[in-house]
Amino acid sequence: MRIYQLDTFTDRLFCGNPAAVVPLTEWLPDEQMQQIAAENNLAETAFYVQTDGDANYHIRWFTPTVEVDLCGHATLASGYVVFFLEQKPLTDHIYFNSRSGLLKVCRSEENWLTLDFPADVVQKANLQPPALLTSLNEKPLQVYKGKTDYLLVYENQAQIEALDPDFREMSTVPARGVIVTAPGNADSGIDFVSRFFAPQSGIDEDPVTGSAHTTLVPYWAEQLGKTDFAARQLSKRHGYLLCKLNGDRVDISGQVQLYMTGEIL
Repeated sequence: MRIYQLDTFTDRLFCGNPAAVVPLTEWLPDEQMQQIAAENNLAETAFYVQTDGDANYHIRWFTPTVEVDLCGHATLASGYVVFFLEQKPLTDHIYFNSRSGLLKVCRSEENWLTLDFPADVVQKANLQPPALLTSLNEKPLQVYKGKTDYLLVYENQAQIEALDPDFREMSTVPARGVIVTAPGNADSGIDFVSRFFAPQSGIDEDPVTGSAHTTLVPYWAEQLGKTDFAARQLSKRHGYLLCKLNGDRVDISGQVQLYMTGEIL
C-alpha cells in the first residue's frame, strides 16, 4: 500500500500539521487501520476509498488511539493526494463521504485547497467538569461547548501562548478536545488565534486543527460581525488558515507540502 506524509496548513515543510494518507481500493479491517495509525504516531492518519466516478470518495480518520468523526488537516492532505499524486481528477472539486456527512474539497489556481465543512453550534457551558479549568494555568473569560469540544475564550494572544496545560488532568475531561482562543494582535492581520489540546484522543497538542475552526469561525463571526477570517494556530509548528462562514457551512483554506512517500509492507 502506498502511504504519503504531508504538512498541512503551511507553505513550508516542517511547519503546519503533519498527516499520513493511505489510499485504498477496499477497506482494511478496523483493527489494522488503527494499528497503522499507531505505528505512524501522527495526529491523524487518513484512509480513503474511491466510491463512484473520479470525484467521490469515502474517508476515515484515526489518531494513534481512536477513530475520530472529523479531521480537517488530514482531509486537506487527502485532497492534495487525490488532486496531485493519485487520481488527478480533471474537476476542481471532490467529495468525501464521512462519519460527519459529505465533505467537499476544492482547489484553486494558486494550489490552495478549501474544505467545505459543517459549522458547529456552540452554547455556553454552564456546567463544566472541574478538570477543564484546573488543568490550565490561566482562567478563561468564557467557556462554551460544541458538538465534540470545549471552547475557552481568553482576552489576548499572549495568554494563549503562555498556556501550559496539565495534560494528565485534562485527559479526564469528557470531550474530544479543548480549544482555546483569543483575538489576534491588532497589527498582525490575524483575526483570531487558537491552540487545540486533545489528550483524550491521544494527542496532547495538535499543531493545526481544521475541524476546530468549524467551532471557532461561527463564534468569531458573532463576536466580530464578519464572515471572512485569517486565523493562526499557535502551536510550535504554527499554522495559517483562511476561513469563511457560509450559513451553516465553514470554508477552511490552506496549503499543503509533500514531505514523504513510501510503501506499507
